[in-house]
Amino acid sequence: MGKGEVEDRYTQDGTTDLKGNPCVKKETGTWKACPYILGNECCERLAYYGMSTNLVMYMVTRMGEGVATAANNVTNWAGTCYITPLIGAFLADSYLGRYWTISIFMMVYVLGLTLLTMTASVNGLRPDCTNGIFCHPTQGQRTAVYAALYLIALGTGGIKPCVSSFGADQFDESDPIEKKSKSSFFNWFYFSINIGALIAASVLVYIQTNVGWGWGFGIPAVCMAIAVVFFFWGTPLYRNQKPAGSPLTRIAQVLVASVRKWKVHVPEDPSLLHELTDKESAIVGSRKMEHSSQFKFLDKACVETEEDKTVGLVSPWRLCTVTQVEELKSIVRLLPLWAGGIIFSTVYGQMSTMFVLQGNTLDPHIGPHFKIPAASLSIFDTLSVIVWVPFYDRILVPLVRRITGRERGFTQLTRMGIGLVISIFAMVAAGLLEVARLHIIRRDNLYDSRDYIPMSIFWQVPQYFLVGAAEVFTFIGQLEFFYDQAPDAMRSMCSALSLTTVSLGMYLSSLLVTIVTNITARNGKLGWILDNLNRGHLDYFFWLLAIMSFVNFLLYLLIAKWYNYKKTTNDLEETKLGDAYEKH
Repeated sequence: MGKGEVEDRYTQDGTTDLKGNPCVKKETGTWKACPYILGNECCERLAYYGMSTNLVMYMVTRMGEGVATAANNVTNWAGTCYITPLIGAFLADSYLGRYWTISIFMMVYVLGLTLLTMTASVNGLRPDCTNGIFCHPTQGQRTAVYAALYLIALGTGGIKPCVSSFGADQFDESDPIEKKSKSSFFNWFYFSINIGALIAASVLVYIQTNVGWGWGFGIPAVCMAIAVVFFFWGTPLYRNQKPAGSPLTRIAQVLVASVRKWKVHVPEDPSLLHELTDKESAIVGSRKMEHSSQFKFLDKACVETEEDKTVGLVSPWRLCTVTQVEELKSIVRLLPLWAGGIIFSTVYGQMSTMFVLQGNTLDPHIGPHFKIPAASLSIFDTLSVIVWVPFYDRILVPLVRRITGRERGFTQLTRMGIGLVISIFAMVAAGLLEVARLHIIRRDNLYDSRDYIPMSIFWQVPQYFLVGAAEVFTFIGQLEFFYDQAPDAMRSMCSALSLTTVSLGMYLSSLLVTIVTNITARNGKLGWILDNLNRGHLDYFFWLLAIMSFVNFLLYLLIAKWYNYKKTTNDLEETKLGDAYEKH
């Protein structure tokens, strides 16, 4: 078999099957493998949103927590769910690979959901409630609930950063056709997330509110078990990237080598910097990266001194390759854009806290007998995503492609920026609704009313719909951007990094609630956020978030203008071939 036939038969991106053999191109990966990955993600997200969407009401009604305390506890837990991916990503990139990391942490996830179900259904673990309303949980029962929640948070840590990257690994970047499909994968990945969220917000929230929390948490546990089956079912079709060793070690080596050579002069000609002559880089599973002019101090790590030449085999703590240095530069370039996603995630986090609490005061009736739970309004966020993803992928991208000439239509940075703008309008919509709600309360003197005010809960639909539209642009764009711009051997880590914006956004939401509650309640004032929202000013909180989002967008524009996209040697070769073809 000739060299060309071998290249046609096997993938060229270093992927292997579970036994370590090169992947046969026609028999593995691409859209053949994706249904199992997307099915796993759909069921896992159904399980997650099924127990988290209405969790703030569980904390209020069954754990006996106040509104502000419950909101903070939920956002703190949700924030942890988005910071534990750093653990899973490190293990996946360094030692286990994405397949085994997902497999192990799924089991932890199922264990957490099973324990949570038991705390809502098993006598002794379930709180005693007077008349089914006023509950008195013991300290042991509280501990069991939070132990279950944080087991779930740990389980998500091995799944979240790996599943999207593992799905993208199924497309060989050296193949132009497969590379084009990879961009669509991220859209449909997020679509599958929201199919799960749709069922969770519509069916499971109704079950929790009207049937019971035991069933409401038990069904998500079963769904997670189904997710496990989906994932293992597709094993023979998967392409796997080999773990490349600790990325933290490689980062540390560059920093140490740069400091050790802080007096060394960096040559103007980048070709004089140290790089291997082989086609592949020294990092397992990573293509060589082109030298960039930013952060020149780090280039000192790959300057080969006379002493290095006489030593022979030089320690990587003294001399690094250009690719290793560019790995660190890529991460540093991503950090400002990563920080810009935190405020957006704070806005996103309001759907599971302040939007639900606001909705609980509005009239939930559909007809004379049926009432829709406030947490189920998140279904309109999900429907927005389900509508926007195919519209974006099948209509908007081809249309914009004709105008810009870019394969993706929008650049990734433009796509994320559009979502940031939409998120501002989402907060404005929520603020305007709260102004109208408070106007009715003042007009009809309903300050201490325990009944719903005469205003339909469906007035919340615009704010949910706008958040959904913003997600399609910013969150999906961020998923694709961090995968695409990450060094090849650090993709799980960078996917986890993008998810930590959600974590920090949740924590920031908790911090803002705490600060606003303390500051606005001084000197005998009632404050903005009260257990009785009718006497508070939740609209001011939404205006604060709208202003913060606007300032965040302005800073994002400056950062996006400064950013330089990553380039590999393969990209450079493709550009040269394309230029030669055009000249010919």
